[in-house]
Amino acid sequence: MNSPDILTRNNVNIKGNGKQPIIFAAGFGCDQTVWNPILESFEKDYRIILFDYVGLGKSDISAFDSVKYGNLSGYVQDVLDVCSALDLKNAIFVGHSVSSMIGILASLQKPEYFSQLIMIGPSPCYLNDPPEYFGGFEEEDLKGLVNLMEKNYIGWANAFSATLLNNSERSDVANELEDRFCSTEPAVIRAFAQACFFGDNRNDLPHVTVPSLIMQCSEDVIAPRNVGEYLAKHLPSSTITFMNAIGHCPHMTDPVETALIIRDFLESNTESIMREDIGALHE
Repeated sequence: MNSPDILTRNNVNIKGNGKQPIIFAAGFGCDQTVWNPILESFEKDYRIILFDYVGLGKSDISAFDSVKYGNLSGYVQDVLDVCSALDLKNAIFVGHSVSSMIGILASLQKPEYFSQLIMIGPSPCYLNDPPEYFGGFEEEDLKGLVNLMEKNYIGWANAFSATLLNNSERSDVANELEDRFCSTEPAVIRAFAQACFFGDNRNDLPHVTVPSLIMQCSEDVIAPRNVGEYLAKHLPSSTITFMNAIGHCPHMTDPVETALIIRDFLESNTESIMREDIGALHE
């Protein structure tokens, strides 16, 4: 597939007036519009790259393959394809939720594409594995989630969006998430759920060479605090920041705090931003 086809397939959009590329990758079941609340904070100083994973948002749904996208490697390939199509080097990667692990796996294959990984609500494994690891869910919990998705998709979308937010004061954002899930093909969501919730990337963490920021939310049911602390302990060259924002989607519920933490991290790590070798960045 040539570069123009990849950019169309993944609905790539480029904004901003800066030179340093910053890629924003949405989390489970979401598209690039979830980043809208924080984009203004980066448009002056960065070249913002937005995209949708195949099957989501305004991507080319005809390119969706349930086998390819039944595990994270399919989504990792989407990221690598976009980086290759834009001829990127040393780009900042901001991933929400499962996109944090997708960014890590992409960096293991092509570290030259990335200067920093910024991870919002990351988790290397959602399943509990006592006594050393508690991802937050028992296997039967996740199987029940998928089962509900298959039997009552709208009911699942309602329940899961509320769980993600875990904040009764932001029912508006929960409703927005529910609408996003309901507007997506259930087969796409089921494949993504399989890839997202049943993976285990803990063994990949020590091999990461790209510096990273872990943004740990308060009262996050999907990625609890101990998961963030596990990541900070096992991920080389990592920094963890504990947020005041409640729930799993701070870029939607608390965009000011989210943007401020990202900017503070980037401004305190200016070496890569000052690099000249950041790729051609074709549009």
